[in-house]
Amino acid sequence: MGKLWGGRFTKQTNHLVDEYTASIGFDQALAEEDIQGSLAHVTMLGKCGIVPQEDVETIKAGLQTVLDKIRRGEIEFSVADEDIHMNVEKNLIAEIGPVGGKLHTGRSRNDQVATDMHLYLRKRVVELAGMLHELQKSLIGQARDNLDTIIPGYTHLQRAQPILFAHHLMAYVSMFQRDIERLMDSYKRINVLPLGAGALAGTTFPIDRHFVAEQLQFDRVYENSLDAVSDRDFIVEFLSHASIIMMHLSRLSEELVLWSSTEFNFIELDDAFCTGSSIMPQKKNPDVPELVRGKTGRVYGNLMGLLTVLKSLPLAYNKDMQEDKEGMFDTVATLEGALQLFAPMIATMKVNKSRMREAVNQDFSNATDIADFLVGKGLPFRQAHEVIGKTVLYCIQQGKYLLDLTMEEFQQFSPLFDDTIYEVLRPETVVNARNVYGGTAMDQVAEAIKRGEVLLSMTEQWLAEHV
Repeated sequence: MGKLWGGRFTKQTNHLVDEYTASIGFDQALAEEDIQGSLAHVTMLGKCGIVPQEDVETIKAGLQTVLDKIRRGEIEFSVADEDIHMNVEKNLIAEIGPVGGKLHTGRSRNDQVATDMHLYLRKRVVELAGMLHELQKSLIGQARDNLDTIIPGYTHLQRAQPILFAHHLMAYVSMFQRDIERLMDSYKRINVLPLGAGALAGTTFPIDRHFVAEQLQFDRVYENSLDAVSDRDFIVEFLSHASIIMMHLSRLSEELVLWSSTEFNFIELDDAFCTGSSIMPQKKNPDVPELVRGKTGRVYGNLMGLLTVLKSLPLAYNKDMQEDKEGMFDTVATLEGALQLFAPMIATMKVNKSRMREAVNQDFSNATDIADFLVGKGLPFRQAHEVIGKTVLYCIQQGKYLLDLTMEEFQQFSPLFDDTIYEVLRPETVVNARNVYGGTAMDQVAEAIKRGEVLLSMTEQWLAEHV
C-alpha cells in the first residue's frame, strides 16, 4: 500500500528521505492523544452530518481497537508512514477497510498534531504541579521538624547571619510555589483547541469546532487558523517554566551536595538516594542531586533549541516545526524523573542539628547584632560598623569568637558595651530578633509554615479540578 498522500507523486520517496523526515520514532508517544482527538473529531463529523452515523460508529470502534493494540504493544510503527497520525490511520483502515479514510475529513495533520501536543502538555503540567506539591510537603515537613534548628545563613558562600534551618527550607517552598503557579497559569494557554484550522485556512466542511472543544474539555478554540497550526508558544512557555524549575532544583541540589560533605556535615541523605565508589569503599556519593544539577543543562538546551527553530519561520506550518517534540518529551521525562526522587529524598534526609549549632557558635555571624546594639546605645551605624570590624579582627588574631570575649576586652573597643551584650549575641536571640514578616524569628517561621500548608490545600483543590 502506498503513502496516503501519494496521489500527486510519480516516484517513491527516497528511503533516506523517509528515514530523515519521519517522526514516528518519537511522536508515537502521542498515540493516546492522537486517538483521543480523532474520537472527538469523528463524533463531530457525525453530529454535523458530514459522515454517516453508521460510519462514525465503525470508525470509533476501529480506533478503540487500534488503541488497545497499541497499549498491548501489538502494533509495529512504520517509518514509511512517517508519523503517528498516518500510522494510526493506516492501521485503522487495515482494521475496518476504506471507511477508515473518512476519519481525516475536515482536518489536516497540521491541526491534528497541534491538538495532540496541547492534549499531551495539558496532562503533563497537572502531573508536574502535583509532583512539585509533593516536594513542598516534604520541605514543609522537614521545616516543621526543625523549627528550633539554627544554621549559618550565607551570602557569597560566606557565613553571614544565623537563621533557622526551617526558614532556609521554606525559601524553597516559596520558589516551588511560584513554579506551581506558573504551571497553573500556563494551563490557560495550553487548554486551547487548534483542531478545525485545517492545514492553515480552515475547512470547507460545516464542522463545529466548539463541539469538539467541549468533547475534549478545552476552554476555548484558536481564533485564527494560521495561528492555530503555527503556534508553539505554549511549548516554549512550558520549556521556560521547566527551565526555572530545574534551576530551583539545581540550587537545592548544590546545597544538598555541600551540606552532606564532611566539611559541612549538616545533613545525611538516605542510603536509598546515594551510591558508592567502585574503588573507595568509604564513599557515599550524593549522585541524585548531582545528576539533577547536571541535567539542568539539557532542559535549558531544549528551550534554546525550540526558540531557535521558531525564530525565522514564516506562517503557517513548516517542516522545521517537527523539531518541537523531542525536546518537549525529553524535558517532561527529565523533570518527572527529578521530582519523583526529590520529594522522598528530602523527606528521609537526616539533619545534624548539633553540627549546625556548632557551626553557628564558631563564626562571626552575630556581628551585625553587636552593631545594632551599639546603635541602640546612640552610636551612629557607620561608627558602630567600624567598632565591630575591629572587634572581629581582634578575635581572629586572638583565636576567639565574640562570645568568648570578656567585658574588659569588649570595652577596649567601646565603653558602650555592658553585660547585656552576651544575651544579645546568643544565636537564639539573634534569630528571634528578626521578628518581622518574612523574617527568620521562630514565631515568623511558624506562621510561614502555616501559610505554606494553606497553599498546599489550595494546590490540592486545583489538582482535583484538573486531573
